[in-house]
Amino acid sequence: MSAAVLCTGTELTRGELVNTNATWLAEQLTTLGFEIGVIETVGDDRNRIAAALVRLGREHDVIVCTGGLGPTTDDLTTEVAASVLGVPLVRDEPSLEKIRARFRRSGRTMTASNEKQADFPRGAAILPNENGTAPGFSVTLGRAVAAFLPGVPSEMKAMFAASVVPRLAGFTRPEAHQIRLRTYGLPESAVNDRLRGIEATHGVTIGYRARIPEIEVKVFASGEQAEGRVVAATADVRAALGDAIYAHGDTTFPATLLAELGVRKATLALAESCTGGLVAELLTDVPGSSRVFLGGVVAYSNASKSALLGVDAALLDAHGAVSEPVARAMAEGARARFGSTFAASVTGVAGPDGGTADKPVGLVHFAVASGRGTSAKAVNFGGNRSDVRKRSAFAVLALLRRALSEELP
Repeated sequence: MSAAVLCTGTELTRGELVNTNATWLAEQLTTLGFEIGVIETVGDDRNRIAAALVRLGREHDVIVCTGGLGPTTDDLTTEVAASVLGVPLVRDEPSLEKIRARFRRSGRTMTASNEKQADFPRGAAILPNENGTAPGFSVTLGRAVAAFLPGVPSEMKAMFAASVVPRLAGFTRPEAHQIRLRTYGLPESAVNDRLRGIEATHGVTIGYRARIPEIEVKVFASGEQAEGRVVAATADVRAALGDAIYAHGDTTFPATLLAELGVRKATLALAESCTGGLVAELLTDVPGSSRVFLGGVVAYSNASKSALLGVDAALLDAHGAVSEPVARAMAEGARARFGSTFAASVTGVAGPDGGTADKPVGLVHFAVASGRGTSAKAVNFGGNRSDVRKRSAFAVLALLRRALSEELP
């Protein structure tokens, strides 16, 4: 079955927003067994939206459209869909009351503009939005079942799972199967080289998605015995990549580390400099992280490293903030202050300025302190400031994971 993703919004066509909805929807539809024929983005223009809907409805079995369901004058998708269908817009009073109730709960005053969000093409099936004011809707458009969802990613994802996936149950191919593996520590080219030949051996397709600094590997097959072929191929992938694979599905690297700490009833503290709290952010994005993560210190200046973490000023003068001795002292200081099982530190030159011949931009020192002592590591990262900070944050987690596996059975 063929599916298309259509995203509307001038902010997308101008490059003002990154279109994460398109990639997420394409991945979800592929997992359900659809072949994605096209991903299309059009600006807030009636004629262009209408032309896209007519064409996609003629060429595909399913269309998922995001954007243009809001209260402003440039939110055109609903009225354009009605025009293409040749039906009027009809106001749905239950939807309108839900919008009013949402405003009341938040203590805000609803404006007249929001009322249009309760208007739908006559005959449309309404898709409730439990996280925002814009309900979606579903119609038959040409040969396609078309679902229209809001552009806000969190709202769109929840509505897709709750309302769209059940509607697509009769369209999906039960023989399609996919397994996603999450890897860290190997570049994309190395992952590709290690997996050479597995596709042909098992009759599967292997896809890659690089999200600095991780690589996601997707093993997919459709047709006869699809699940068995994918499972067999995945076993070969695991053997080829070894410890570079840290999880499967949507599990994140921080979540994996926190789970391992939790199983061992260990706790963690942080001392961050060049990452500016990014490691703590990655950890606290995981629900339940407070059971393991006690806290952290962002000590950017030398004075704060001394005052908050107890790093000896003489050590800073002798070696500089970006050095192994200071990284060790930062980790030990954090562990002492928080009373944690483990503490990790990171200090480096994120750039674009501040580098020297001895300490170039991208040089980062890490340390992990525990009851058995302190280990340290230094890495020279490439990329811009954002890349260095993100790679550094993941390297801290990787060093912690290694220390955890070596220290605690």
